[in-house]
Amino acid sequence: MLMECLLRNRRDTAVPKARRLQVCVRRLAGTSLCCLMAAGAHAQQAAQANALPNAPLTAAITGTVTDLNGGAVTDADVRVVMGTPEHTYTAETDSAGRFQVTGLPAGDFKLTVDSEELQSVTRQGKLRAGEQFVMPQIVLRFATAKTDVEVTASREEIAEAEIKVEEKQRVLGVFQNFYVTYNWHAEPLDTKQKYELAIHSILDWNSFAFTAVVADIQYQTHSFSGFGYGPSGYAKRYAADYGNVFFGTLLGGAVLPQVFHQDPRYFYKGTGTNRSRFWYALSTTVIARGDNGKWQPAYASILGNYGAGALSNLYFPASSRQGVSLTILNGTLGVLGDGLGNVIQEFFVKRFTPTAKNAQQQTN
Repeated sequence: MLMECLLRNRRDTAVPKARRLQVCVRRLAGTSLCCLMAAGAHAQQAAQANALPNAPLTAAITGTVTDLNGGAVTDADVRVVMGTPEHTYTAETDSAGRFQVTGLPAGDFKLTVDSEELQSVTRQGKLRAGEQFVMPQIVLRFATAKTDVEVTASREEIAEAEIKVEEKQRVLGVFQNFYVTYNWHAEPLDTKQKYELAIHSILDWNSFAFTAVVADIQYQTHSFSGFGYGPSGYAKRYAADYGNVFFGTLLGGAVLPQVFHQDPRYFYKGTGTNRSRFWYALSTTVIARGDNGKWQPAYASILGNYGAGALSNLYFPASSRQGVSLTILNGTLGVLGDGLGNVIQEFFVKRFTPTAKNAQQQTN
């Protein structure tokens, strides 16, 4: 830059050479000072930007779009309108009919799905900050002329869609894992849905297979000898053990949760320190989430365990009933088993449940 300045002033013969050199040096110093000041201002702006508080959590909406025949609707336009003033967020369905709209703020939303030769569908809802909202399956009807049809998903419909996901949850793809939700903000279950989940668990082949194993162990170890031996003795043990499964699941999973308006599912936490997650898992043996979203004493779960223990006195052999002591023992074992199961659920089960990878989980 100095050489460039000297060449530019070379023709000015009226100014002595020494004077021309002095002028160029001053100009070079001024230019350097300006550059340093600009760099300093840029660094200050960057530091201020880094000092800004973290942006609020953004939410997302995911879902699947099919036609009436169950086929995936590809390349459908998905629009989410929300905010004041209104802002539109867009996405398209992929080859499997799935879509995901991300970067959404909290608040009321209106989602519209539009595809050629199919009727448009609109659904409404409300997002919490950072929530990963799973939209119930959207079905588009065929139409010669496109007509906008507005459908608002109710809480019951959303809960039903979540139950359908939970009923497919299996550890290693085999063992039932129905009574856990990986969505912290899952909608509460109504009476019909609580019984639906309980009956689905009771009639699942896992329940029959588990009962068969327990009955065989009891038979081989001569437990409950009052039932006798041979095929009849094994059958009586099987019936008694299945009675425990039946009444325990029905009482703790449907009847008492409805009476006390509590959710029978385990709400997976998944965040925080291992210590906080461990104590949370244990605490859910004595506290439960109510249908109103608030935590309260787990009346349904505790009474369900002791109630099932009391009922077992009706069909176990008289020599094995032991009156109140058997009821207390079975009930206490049930509560302790729930605590151990919840800890295992919190730390290990999810990674071995394939469908849980697609479940949306958001903590408070």
